[in-house]
Amino acid sequence: MTEATVPSAAASPEAIRGWLIDRVAYYLECAPADVDEGAQLTELGLDSVYALNLCGDVEDHFGLVVEPTMAWDHPTVEAITAYLAAELAP
Repeated sequence: MTEATVPSAAASPEAIRGWLIDRVAYYLECAPADVDEGAQLTELGLDSVYALNLCGDVEDHFGLVVEPTMAWDHPTVEAITAYLAAELAP
């Protein structure tokens, strides 16, 4: 495992949400303001390749190993935020 970019103690739900919105917007090639936190990622246009890339981004950024199905098991930004916040809680 590589060293996390963000220490888990600094990973508040708000910080996680903001980071996720930025990453999803990057993959969808849209503005972060256009990402609906409650919408299914697939409905927004995130495909399986980008979903796997997002898992890798999470691992690199937070230093947390996640299942490659994370984006399907937690299919919205809100759901992934809640999942990561729980996993990163002290």
